[in-house]
Amino acid sequence: MHIRYILIIALLFCGRVALAQLNDTVHYHVTFNASGSANRTRDGNSYLLNNGLRFEMKKKTISLNASNSWVYGKADRSLTNNDYSSSVDFNLYKAIPHAYYWGLANYNTSYSLKINSQLLTGLGVAYSIYDRPNAYLNVSDGVLYDLSDINTSDTTREVYHTYRNSLRVQFHFVIRDLVTLDSGNFIQNSFTRKGDYILRTSFALGFKLSNWLSLNSSLAYNKIARTDSENLLLTYGLKFEKFF
Repeated sequence: MHIRYILIIALLFCGRVALAQLNDTVHYHVTFNASGSANRTRDGNSYLLNNGLRFEMKKKTISLNASNSWVYGKADRSLTNNDYSSSVDFNLYKAIPHAYYWGLANYNTSYSLKINSQLLTGLGVAYSIYDRPNAYLNVSDGVLYDLSDINTSDTTREVYHTYRNSLRVQFHFVIRDLVTLDSGNFIQNSFTRKGDYILRTSFALGFKLSNWLSLNSSLAYNKIARTDSENLLLTYGLKFEKFF
């Protein structure tokens, strides 16, 4: 079985066991994004498909999240994107007020970023500078283990591992229960390899059409210094969500 499916099944099972040991009510949230995109990379411009599925389970003191995304695109019949990401993460809310511990396992492949396979696992601490039901500003830091198989050039393939510092800043705002603004920004520097960093930043704007349907658009930028590659994704489409 593929490593990403093993990770998802194992961590989901562990998360269910952990949640079952708590006494408060479990809340579930499922979202699916179906988008058409305009994409700009170093190889040119293209149209592409960008789809994502996310499942969340949350209790008072712990939450578990699983997500999958796939970006596929072509330009002038040439492949520009075939990028897949699968991740499982948890948050443990037992620290000081407005702070929590986090952990994650993330598996990626990316044609546009020259990643044949990448496994990231790590732990850290997060703190909400501003924390309200409809708005928050959050900063987190932690350590990641990176095991990667990448193409550093058209003829050179490299398998390596390193430890990274992972710094994240994110915010979420809801305006009149109709408009949402979200942003997540990561810089992940290697502790031992100078100039080896991963940069990811995204901004999303959503307009609620009903309790389960929203019109959504987002802008994301990704750069992998080790492969000297980057992409810029502008997506627009529909988001389906369900709380239960």
